[in-house]
Amino acid sequence: MKGRRVLLVVENLPIARDHRLRKQVSALVAAGFAVTVVCRRDPANAKVQGITLRDYPAPPDAESKLGYLREYGWSVLMAAWQIVRSLASEGFDAVQVASTPDIYFVLTLPLRLLGKRVVFDARDLSPEIYERRYHRSDGAAVTMLRALERASYRSADHVLVVNDSVAQVAMERGHVPAARVTRVGNGPVQGNVQPGTAKSPGRAVHQCCWIGLMGPQDGVELALRAAHRIVREHGRSDIRFVFAGTGDILPGLEALATELGLQGAVEFPGWLDPEQVVALLRESDLGLEPNLEDFVSPVKAMEYMAYGLPVVAFDLHETRITVGGGGLFAPPGDVEAFADCIELLADDPATREKLGREGKEQVRTVCAWELQAERYVGLYRTLIGKEEGETLPTSLERV
Repeated sequence: MKGRRVLLVVENLPIARDHRLRKQVSALVAAGFAVTVVCRRDPANAKVQGITLRDYPAPPDAESKLGYLREYGWSVLMAAWQIVRSLASEGFDAVQVASTPDIYFVLTLPLRLLGKRVVFDARDLSPEIYERRYHRSDGAAVTMLRALERASYRSADHVLVVNDSVAQVAMERGHVPAARVTRVGNGPVQGNVQPGTAKSPGRAVHQCCWIGLMGPQDGVELALRAAHRIVREHGRSDIRFVFAGTGDILPGLEALATELGLQGAVEFPGWLDPEQVVALLRESDLGLEPNLEDFVSPVKAMEYMAYGLPVVAFDLHETRITVGGGGLFAPPGDVEAFADCIELLADDPATREKLGREGKEQVRTVCAWELQAERYVGLYRTLIGKEEGETLPTSLERV
C-alpha cells in the first residue's frame, strides 16, 4: 500500500516484560505508524494492542558464559526467521534493535543493503556490565564485547541513547557523529500514574521497596546488607524491606537474607504484574536504588518518584541527574551511609514528604515519557518520511 510505513522492532525479551519497548510501540502506534514486534514468547505479549506480533519460543535461561552464547544464538536465529517472514508478508521500512546484547547488527547489515533504515537503541553498555558482573576489565571477552558494540553503532543509521553518558560513549567509542545520536529517556508514563495512597494513617512500620530484574550489577546485595545493619545491628523492627522481581541472582539473595537473619524483615514476592507494582509503590514509604553503574539512568528511581516516594541511592553521575532533589545520596558502595539515609527518612516524615514532592515534580517536568515520546516519534518521521497527520492501518496479529 502506497505510503504505508511499517516499523520492525527486534528484541531479546518478551515485549510484556520490556517497559521501554512498550512505551516506544505505544508512541508509534498513536502517531499512526504500523508496528511489527519480534520478541520472545510470553502469554502476556498478546495484551499489547495495535501491533503485528511475531514471537518465538524462549531458550532456557543461561547459567554460564557458554549458556549465554547458546541463548543469544537461538534468539538471533529465531529473530532472523521472523524478519524474513515479515519481509515476505507485511514488509517494513525501518528496523530498531537494542542492547544488550550487541549482536543484532548481523541481522541489520543485510537489511541496510535492501534499503531499510536501522536504529540502534543503546540502553546499556555491554562491556561495563560484563566488568561489573565478572569483575574483569580486560581479556578476550571484554575485547569481543567492545568490538560488538562498535559494530552495532557503526551499522546503524541512527543511535538512540538514554542519557548523555551513553551518548558520549556512542560518539567516542562508536565514532557516531553527534547529528546521528538522539537522547530519548526512559521515564514513566505520567498518564498511567495512579494518584492516592494505600498507606494506613499512623502506620508503625516503614516499608522500603526495590523493584526490577535482579543481576549482579544491580547492587541488591548492598541493599540487603544495609537492611542487616538497620534491623540486626541497630535493632529496628519498624522498618521492613520488599525486593520485588526476579533474576539469576534471586536464589543467592534469598540465601543471603537468611544468612543475615533477616527473616520477617525482608520479603521477596517475585515478579509482579503492573497492578501489583502499583499497589507496592502506593503502600511503600521510600524506594531503594543501590546500583553502582555510573552510566545508568535508574528507571526504578523514576517510578518511585512518580508515586511520591523519596529515593535512597548511591551518589553517581546519572543517578543524581535523574533523581535531582527527590532523594538522599550515600557515597558509592558505602553500605553504612546507605543505611543511615534509610533511617533518616524513616524517622523524618517532613523530609520524606518534601523529597517526595520534589521527586514528583522532577518526573513531571524532566523525566516523564510524554516528554520523550515526541523526540522518539520525530526521529522516525525523519528517517522514513511519514507525513504529519497520515493515518496508517494497524492490527493485532499473532503469527
